Amino acid sequence: MDDRAWRQPEPADIARTRRVLGDRRLLVLGGAGLSTDSGIPDYRGPGSPARTPMTYQEFVRTPEGRQRYWARAHVGWGRMSSAEPNRTHHLLAAMEREGQLHGLITQNVDGLHERAGHRRLVDLHGRIDRVICLACHDLTPRADLHRQLCALNPGYDLRTADSAPDGDAILDDTTGFVVAPCKSCGAEQLKPDVVFFGENVPKERVEQSYAWVEEAEALVVLGSSLQVMSGLRFVRAAHKRAIPIVIINRGTTRGDDLATVKLESGCAETLTSLSSPTSAVG
Repeated sequence: MDDRAWRQPEPADIARTRRVLGDRRLLVLGGAGLSTDSGIPDYRGPGSPARTPMTYQEFVRTPEGRQRYWARAHVGWGRMSSAEPNRTHHLLAAMEREGQLHGLITQNVDGLHERAGHRRLVDLHGRIDRVICLACHDLTPRADLHRQLCALNPGYDLRTADSAPDGDAILDDTTGFVVAPCKSCGAEQLKPDVVFFGENVPKERVEQSYAWVEEAEALVVLGSSLQVMSGLRFVRAAHKRAIPIVIINRGTTRGDDLATVKLESGCAETLTSLSSPTSAVG
């Protein structure tokens, strides 16, 4: 089957989704599938290779773990930092400006929603373009650290490696990589300001997200398999409130049994069809 075929939603599905959503206040929960069109791989989409992301416990346990992470992230940063918002990001930003979208909870860390113009946004898992020191809690731009790492590891960022999700790259040998210290306190405990596997989402982000679920009249899940509880809990909260839930994702999700409508189609293609009056069917 042509890869584009699965992306196009069926007209009957679009008509049903329109009837379900109507003019309700929408809350969107977005996942990695929103950024694949920007060249950022996802973890669990069909055809994605098996990934073994570093856990928070592994990162903090040893200097070697942090060396492995930063070597791979340094190579991957050039690709992540050059990614641009795609059609889905811009469509969602337009929906916000037009008053259709009440809020957006993103599980992505790439910052592309903000760059597309979003304002009512919760970066649930943080931002990869910021760095925090675990010793002194100083927060700095990732671009500053990238320049440090380039000076300490000349040419390292130009290595050939396959891209991985969240700005990572696949490298087997990272033993020669020099990790940069914090410029404020000197500790070699810099970490991207993102929530690692095994780490808790900050309480204020969770509370804001739940508040938006309480205010919403419908929830739309875009490009997320809902495999992690940090996102699935908001779908369960919406289901408990008995508001419509629309899931648009290629492949099954952990929330499929809670969905009012489930569409196996592309996010950009589906949002475009939903906003186009010519795609309606009787």
